[in-house]
Order: sequence, then structure tokens, then C-alpha cells
Amino acid sequence: MTDRAMQEATFLILTALASGSQHGYGIIADVHEISGGDVQLRPGTLYSALERLRADGLIAVDREEIVDSRLRRYYRLTSVGTERLAVEATRLRANATAALTRLRPARGQAT
Repeated sequence: MTDRAMQEATFLILTALASGSQHGYGIIADVHEISGGDVQLRPGTLYSALERLRADGLIAVDREEIVDSRLRRYYRLTSVGTERLAVEATRLRANATAALTRLRPARGQAT
């Protein structure tokens, strides 16, 4: 696993799975909610990302069930995925803190 920054969609997918296992449509809806409506994943994009995340060991299939004659697959974070998400969230928080600190005008300085 690389230490490079995660793409936003990857971060949001892992964040959606942090609260428990979900199927594809649930992940799409959760990502939309988490992003405040700014990110709308298409099914093809999501399932490509899920396969990549499975190959990287960040997520795993939790269970499968048949609903309305269709397979519904639920995904969950692995321990590696949980750790990688925590590392990325910490990195993003540190970067945001640095940016906000630099944006604050110095005391007594005119804006």
C-alpha cells in the first residue's frame, strides 16, 4: 500500500464503509450525503473502485444476498482499510489546519 494521497472518491467510499458494511447503492447514497451532494458516483465508477480497493486489501466482501432475483453484495472495511483511512483523515486534517492558520490575518494587521 502506498503512502500517496488518496483520490477523493476513494476517501469517500472508505468513509462510507467506516460505519459498517453496505451494498453498492447504499455506498453511492452515503458518498452523496457525506460530500454534501458534491460527489455523485456512477455505478461503473463505484464498482471499478470497489474492485481496486478489494485488490489492495482495503475492503472485503462482507456477505451476499439475493434481492428481487438480483445479487446484492455488501462490502466492509478491512483492518488495513481502517488504518489507511485513519492515516488519510489525519493527513487531510493537518493540511486543513495549516491552510486555515495561514488564512487567519495576524492580530492587529488590517485585512
